[in-house]
Amino acid sequence: MQLGLVGLGRMGGNMAERLRAAGHDVVGYDPHAEASNVSSLAELVKSLAAPRVVWIMVPAGDPTRDTVRQLGELLDAGDLVIDGGNSRFTDDQANAALLAEHSVHYVDCGVSGGVWGREVGYGLMVGGSKEDVERAMPIFDGLRPEGPREEGWVHAGPVGAGHYSKMVHNGIEYGLMQAYAEGYELLLAKDLVEDVPGVVKAWSRGTVVRSWLLDLLVRALDEDPGLAQLDAYVDDSGEGRWTVEEAIDNRVPMPVISAALFARFTSRQDASPAMKAVAALRQQFGGHAVRHGGAESATLSRPS
Repeated sequence: MQLGLVGLGRMGGNMAERLRAAGHDVVGYDPHAEASNVSSLAELVKSLAAPRVVWIMVPAGDPTRDTVRQLGELLDAGDLVIDGGNSRFTDDQANAALLAEHSVHYVDCGVSGGVWGREVGYGLMVGGSKEDVERAMPIFDGLRPEGPREEGWVHAGPVGAGHYSKMVHNGIEYGLMQAYAEGYELLLAKDLVEDVPGVVKAWSRGTVVRSWLLDLLVRALDEDPGLAQLDAYVDDSGEGRWTVEEAIDNRVPMPVISAALFARFTSRQDASPAMKAVAALRQQFGGHAVRHGGAESATLSRPS
């Protein structure tokens, strides 16, 4: 099957290679990548035989919206656009409506797999009409992991359902990563355990906490046992925030995922004003000692 792929970064480039290995004809476009097969979106559209299928893998927000708008002006009636980026599900309805003005169809697809997807396949969560999803099924089959389709792919519902499912997936990911990280820190904090990386590796087989994320932590510790090469700064892509916002809107208690999100915010503070306020309050009401200055020159004092 022929496919136009817009965006050849870490995910898009690997997806293009996996699809080509599966026998698909992929025409890639990325103004910032040497691997681009064409020099513009217009040239991409001209190089594809109608009815066309174009998959977008660009950053969420304005870059995706701008690409959808341009494709709406370039594509013909009956063509299909698939957004495989991390767009917010509320953008999907707007994108679908914009393309519908040109009689161009739209499908959203949440994609999980990261840089490993080229080798092991991608988990796909798809939103759109049954007819549009079936039309793109050869592409989904080329990207998903080997094995039963239902174990690595789902038609989650109408437009927006794919990205909504991926949003919740990423929220769960926040919670899982935070739990592993907290357990790792506690192992380090106690002088009883002499081989912390070994303990983490032992968890990866035969235990109830084994997972691919745990395997990746084992890999990271093998490469850098003390994680000394990393800064303790953790960004968030937005999907964790959206998950918590949806939890509030739908009155769904979500303490673990919410805490994991806020822990990431804590990682970006050189010195937490909130924790300074807590220290000040403890000193004021209980006379507890507080530290002054930096960590190396800290002095303790009590209220006079």
